[in-house]
Amino acid sequence: MATELKTEKEITVEDKLKALYDLQKAVSKIDEIKILRGELPLEVQDLEDEIIGMNTRMENFDSEVADITETIASKKIEIEESRMKIARYKEQQDNVRNNREYDNLSKEIEFQSLEIELCEKRIREYTAALEVKQADQKITAEHLAERKLDLQQKKGELNEIVSETKQEEEKLREHAKEIESFIEPRLLTAFKRIRKNARNGLAVVYVQRDACGGCFNKIPAQRQLDIRLRKKIIVCEYCGRILVDQELAGITVAQVSED
Repeated sequence: MATELKTEKEITVEDKLKALYDLQKAVSKIDEIKILRGELPLEVQDLEDEIIGMNTRMENFDSEVADITETIASKKIEIEESRMKIARYKEQQDNVRNNREYDNLSKEIEFQSLEIELCEKRIREYTAALEVKQADQKITAEHLAERKLDLQQKKGELNEIVSETKQEEEKLREHAKEIESFIEPRLLTAFKRIRKNARNGLAVVYVQRDACGGCFNKIPAQRQLDIRLRKKIIVCEYCGRILVDQELAGITVAQVSED
Protein backbone atom coordinates (compact mmCIF):
# COMPACT_ATOMS: atom_id res chain seq x y z
CA MET A 1 0.00 0.00 0.00
CA ALA A 2 2.82 2.39 0.91
CA THR A 3 4.50 1.63 -2.40
CA GLU A 4 1.29 2.43 -4.30
CA LEU A 5 0.94 5.77 -2.47
CA LYS A 6 4.54 6.60 -3.20
CA THR A 7 4.05 5.78 -6.89
CA GLU A 8 1.02 8.04 -7.04
CA LYS A 9 2.99 10.90 -5.43
CA GLU A 10 5.78 10.44 -7.94
CA ILE A 11 3.40 11.10 -10.84
CA THR A 12 3.79 14.85 -11.31
CA VAL A 13 1.70 17.24 -13.36
CA GLU A 14 4.54 17.25 -15.88
CA ASP A 15 4.29 13.45 -16.12
CA LYS A 16 0.55 13.73 -16.67
CA LEU A 17 0.99 16.34 -19.39
CA LYS A 18 3.68 14.25 -21.07
CA ALA A 19 1.41 11.17 -20.98
CA LEU A 20 -1.51 13.16 -22.40
CA TYR A 21 0.61 14.57 -25.21
CA ASP A 22 2.04 11.12 -26.02
CA LEU A 23 -1.50 9.73 -26.10
CA GLN A 24 -2.51 12.55 -28.44
CA LYS A 25 0.37 11.71 -30.80
CA ALA A 26 -0.65 8.03 -30.83
CA VAL A 27 -4.34 8.64 -31.54
CA SER A 28 -3.47 11.31 -34.13
CA LYS A 29 -1.40 8.71 -35.98
CA ILE A 30 -4.40 6.37 -35.89
CA ASP A 31 -6.53 9.22 -37.27
CA GLU A 32 -4.05 9.65 -40.12
CA ILE A 33 -4.38 5.96 -40.99
CA LYS A 34 -8.19 6.33 -41.04
CA ILE A 35 -7.86 9.37 -43.29
CA LEU A 36 -5.61 7.32 -45.59
CA ARG A 37 -8.43 4.81 -45.91
CA GLY A 38 -10.69 7.75 -46.67
CA GLU A 39 -14.31 7.01 -47.49
CA LEU A 40 -13.55 3.46 -48.65
CA PRO A 41 -15.07 1.68 -45.63
CA LEU A 42 -18.31 3.67 -46.03
CA GLU A 43 -18.32 3.12 -49.80
CA VAL A 44 -17.87 -0.63 -49.27
CA GLN A 45 -20.74 -0.66 -46.75
CA ASP A 46 -23.00 1.35 -49.08
CA LEU A 47 -22.25 -1.02 -51.98
CA GLU A 48 -22.91 -4.07 -49.81
CA ASP A 49 -26.26 -2.60 -48.70
CA GLU A 50 -27.15 -1.72 -52.31
CA ILE A 51 -26.29 -5.25 -53.48
CA ILE A 52 -28.46 -6.76 -50.73
CA GLY A 53 -31.33 -4.55 -51.92
CA MET A 54 -30.77 -5.55 -55.56
CA ASN A 55 -30.63 -9.25 -54.66
CA THR A 56 -33.98 -8.87 -52.89
CA ARG A 57 -35.36 -7.08 -55.96
CA MET A 58 -34.10 -9.91 -58.20
CA GLU A 59 -35.80 -12.48 -55.95
CA ASN A 60 -39.03 -10.47 -56.20
CA PHE A 61 -38.69 -10.35 -59.99
CA ASP A 62 -38.20 -14.13 -60.09
CA SER A 63 -41.33 -14.61 -57.98
CA GLU A 64 -43.40 -12.16 -60.04
CA VAL A 65 -42.23 -13.62 -63.37
CA ALA A 66 -43.04 -17.14 -62.12
CA ASP A 67 -46.53 -16.01 -61.01
CA ILE A 68 -47.28 -14.29 -64.34
CA THR A 69 -45.95 -17.27 -66.32
CA GLU A 70 -48.12 -19.61 -64.26
CA THR A 71 -51.16 -17.39 -64.81
CA ILE A 72 -50.57 -17.32 -68.59
CA ALA A 73 -50.25 -21.12 -68.60
CA SER A 74 -53.52 -21.46 -66.64
CA LYS A 75 -55.30 -19.15 -69.11
CA LYS A 76 -54.06 -21.27 -72.00
CA ILE A 77 -55.45 -24.34 -70.25
CA GLU A 78 -58.78 -22.54 -69.82
CA ILE A 79 -58.79 -21.76 -73.56
CA GLU A 80 -58.19 -25.42 -74.41
CA GLU A 81 -60.96 -26.47 -72.04
CA SER A 82 -63.36 -23.96 -73.64
CA ARG A 83 -62.45 -25.19 -77.14
CA MET A 84 -63.11 -28.77 -76.06
CA LYS A 85 -66.49 -27.72 -74.68
CA ILE A 86 -67.33 -25.86 -77.90
CA ALA A 87 -66.43 -28.95 -79.94
CA ARG A 88 -68.61 -31.11 -77.65
CA TYR A 89 -71.52 -28.66 -77.80
CA LYS A 90 -71.33 -28.50 -81.61
CA GLU A 91 -71.36 -32.28 -81.72
CA GLN A 92 -74.40 -32.33 -79.45
CA GLN A 93 -76.16 -29.83 -81.72
CA ASP A 94 -76.17 -32.45 -84.47
CA ASN A 95 -78.27 -34.72 -82.25
CA VAL A 96 -80.73 -32.28 -80.66
CA ARG A 97 -84.43 -33.11 -80.60
CA ASN A 98 -85.79 -29.56 -80.62
CA ASN A 99 -84.95 -25.92 -81.20
CA ARG A 100 -84.83 -25.20 -77.47
CA GLU A 101 -81.95 -27.61 -76.94
CA TYR A 102 -80.21 -26.21 -80.01
CA ASP A 103 -80.53 -22.63 -78.73
CA ASN A 104 -79.23 -23.60 -75.29
CA LEU A 105 -76.19 -25.25 -76.83
CA SER A 106 -75.66 -22.19 -79.06
CA LYS A 107 -75.63 -19.99 -75.95
CA GLU A 108 -73.10 -22.26 -74.32
CA ILE A 109 -70.93 -22.12 -77.44
CA GLU A 110 -71.22 -18.31 -77.48
CA PHE A 111 -70.35 -18.15 -73.75
CA GLN A 112 -67.27 -20.35 -74.20
CA SER A 113 -66.21 -18.27 -77.23
CA LEU A 114 -66.40 -15.15 -75.05
CA GLU A 115 -64.40 -16.96 -72.37
CA ILE A 116 -61.73 -17.71 -74.97
CA GLU A 117 -61.65 -14.07 -76.08
CA LEU A 118 -61.39 -12.93 -72.44
CA CYS A 119 -58.57 -15.40 -71.73
CA GLU A 120 -56.72 -14.31 -74.88
CA LYS A 121 -57.09 -10.68 -73.80
CA ARG A 122 -55.74 -11.55 -70.34
CA ILE A 123 -52.86 -13.47 -71.91
CA ARG A 124 -51.93 -10.42 -74.00
CA GLU A 125 -52.04 -8.23 -70.88
CA TYR A 126 -50.03 -10.67 -68.78
CA THR A 127 -47.53 -11.19 -71.63
CA ALA A 128 -47.01 -7.41 -71.88
CA ALA A 129 -46.56 -7.21 -68.09
CA LEU A 130 -44.16 -10.16 -68.25
CA GLU A 131 -42.06 -8.43 -70.92
CA VAL A 132 -41.85 -5.28 -68.75
CA LYS A 133 -40.85 -7.34 -65.70
CA GLN A 134 -38.23 -9.27 -67.64
CA ALA A 135 -36.81 -6.04 -69.10
CA ASP A 136 -36.60 -4.52 -65.59
CA GLN A 137 -35.09 -7.78 -64.35
CA LYS A 138 -32.43 -7.66 -67.06
CA ILE A 139 -31.52 -4.04 -66.26
CA THR A 140 -31.37 -4.81 -62.54
CA ALA A 141 -29.19 -7.87 -63.22
CA GLU A 142 -26.79 -5.71 -65.26
CA HIS A 143 -26.64 -3.07 -62.50
CA LEU A 144 -26.14 -5.82 -59.91
CA ALA A 145 -23.21 -7.23 -61.88
CA GLU A 146 -21.68 -3.73 -62.13
CA ARG A 147 -22.13 -3.11 -58.40
CA LYS A 148 -20.53 -6.45 -57.59
CA LEU A 149 -17.50 -5.51 -59.69
CA ASP A 150 -17.37 -2.10 -57.97
CA LEU A 151 -17.54 -3.80 -54.58
CA GLN A 152 -14.78 -6.21 -55.52
CA GLN A 153 -12.58 -3.31 -56.61
CA LYS A 154 -13.32 -1.19 -53.52
CA LYS A 155 -12.73 -4.15 -51.21
CA GLY A 156 -9.44 -4.81 -52.98
CA GLU A 157 -8.36 -1.20 -52.47
CA LEU A 158 -9.47 -1.24 -48.83
CA ASN A 159 -7.80 -4.58 -48.09
CA GLU A 160 -4.57 -3.34 -49.66
CA ILE A 161 -4.56 -0.20 -47.48
CA VAL A 162 -5.58 -2.17 -44.38
CA SER A 163 -2.86 -4.77 -44.92
CA GLU A 164 -0.28 -2.00 -45.30
CA THR A 165 -1.39 -0.17 -42.15
CA LYS A 166 -2.86 -2.93 -39.97
CA GLN A 167 0.34 -3.78 -38.13
CA GLU A 168 1.17 -0.13 -37.52
CA GLU A 169 -2.38 0.61 -36.32
CA GLU A 170 -2.36 -2.37 -33.93
CA LYS A 171 0.95 -1.21 -32.44
CA LEU A 172 -0.40 2.32 -32.06
CA ARG A 173 -3.58 1.08 -30.37
CA GLU A 174 -1.56 -1.06 -27.96
CA HIS A 175 0.72 1.90 -27.26
CA ALA A 176 -2.29 4.15 -26.67
CA LYS A 177 -3.83 1.65 -24.22
CA GLU A 178 -0.51 1.42 -22.41
CA ILE A 179 -0.38 5.22 -22.04
CA GLU A 180 -4.03 5.35 -20.94
CA SER A 181 -3.24 2.99 -18.06
CA PHE A 182 -0.94 5.69 -16.59
CA ILE A 183 -3.54 8.47 -16.89
CA GLU A 184 -6.06 8.91 -14.12
CA PRO A 185 -9.69 8.22 -15.20
CA ARG A 186 -10.85 11.81 -14.68
CA LEU A 187 -8.15 13.19 -16.98
CA LEU A 188 -8.67 10.43 -19.53
CA THR A 189 -12.41 11.13 -19.64
CA ALA A 190 -11.71 14.84 -20.13
CA PHE A 191 -9.19 14.06 -22.88
CA LYS A 192 -11.70 11.89 -24.77
CA ARG A 193 -14.47 14.47 -24.36
CA ILE A 194 -12.29 17.32 -25.67
CA ARG A 195 -11.04 15.15 -28.52
CA LYS A 196 -14.58 14.16 -29.50
CA ASN A 197 -15.69 17.81 -29.67
CA ALA A 198 -12.55 19.00 -31.50
CA ARG A 199 -12.89 19.29 -35.26
CA ASN A 200 -9.45 17.80 -35.96
CA GLY A 201 -9.41 15.38 -33.03
CA LEU A 202 -6.76 17.36 -31.16
CA ALA A 203 -7.32 17.43 -27.42
CA VAL A 204 -3.72 18.35 -26.50
CA VAL A 205 -1.80 21.02 -28.40
CA TYR A 206 1.38 22.97 -27.85
CA VAL A 207 1.75 26.76 -27.88
CA GLN A 208 2.71 28.10 -31.32
CA ARG A 209 3.77 31.71 -31.84
CA ASP A 210 2.19 32.75 -28.53
CA ALA A 211 -1.12 31.17 -29.55
CA CYS A 212 -3.11 27.99 -28.96
CA GLY A 213 -2.05 25.30 -31.43
CA GLY A 214 -5.70 24.28 -31.83
CA CYS A 215 -7.74 27.44 -32.30
CA PHE A 216 -4.80 29.87 -32.80
CA ASN A 217 -6.14 32.43 -30.32
CA LYS A 218 -3.47 34.45 -28.51
CA ILE A 219 -2.40 33.27 -25.05
CA PRO A 220 -1.41 35.92 -22.43
CA ALA A 221 2.27 35.95 -21.41
CA GLN A 222 1.55 35.00 -17.79
CA ARG A 223 -0.51 32.02 -18.93
CA GLN A 224 2.33 30.93 -21.23
CA LEU A 225 4.68 31.07 -18.26
CA ASP A 226 2.30 28.87 -16.23
CA ILE A 227 2.22 26.40 -19.12
CA ARG A 228 6.02 26.25 -19.25
CA LEU A 229 6.23 25.72 -15.48
CA ARG A 230 4.06 22.58 -15.82
CA LYS A 231 2.70 22.92 -12.28
CA LYS A 232 -0.95 22.56 -13.30
CA ILE A 233 -2.98 21.45 -16.26
CA ILE A 234 -4.06 24.49 -18.26
CA VAL A 235 -6.70 24.52 -20.97
CA CYS A 236 -7.31 27.10 -23.70
CA GLU A 237 -9.99 29.54 -22.56
CA TYR A 238 -11.34 29.68 -26.14
CA CYS A 239 -11.45 26.06 -27.35
CA GLY A 240 -10.91 24.06 -24.14
CA ARG A 241 -7.91 22.10 -25.43
CA ILE A 242 -5.16 21.08 -23.01
CA LEU A 243 -2.06 23.21 -23.56
CA VAL A 244 1.59 22.15 -23.30
CA ASP A 245 4.81 24.01 -24.07
CA GLN A 246 6.96 23.30 -27.11
CA GLU A 247 9.78 21.78 -25.12
CA LEU A 248 7.51 19.16 -23.55
CA ALA A 249 6.11 18.44 -27.01
CA GLY A 250 9.65 17.92 -28.28
CA ILE A 251 9.37 20.79 -30.75
CA THR A 252 12.59 22.56 -31.64
CA VAL A 253 13.03 26.18 -32.69
CA ALA A 254 13.94 24.98 -36.18
CA GLN A 255 10.67 23.07 -36.50
CA VAL A 256 8.68 26.11 -35.40
CA SER A 257 10.47 28.25 -38.02
CA GLU A 258 9.60 25.72 -40.74
CA ASP A 259 5.96 25.72 -39.65
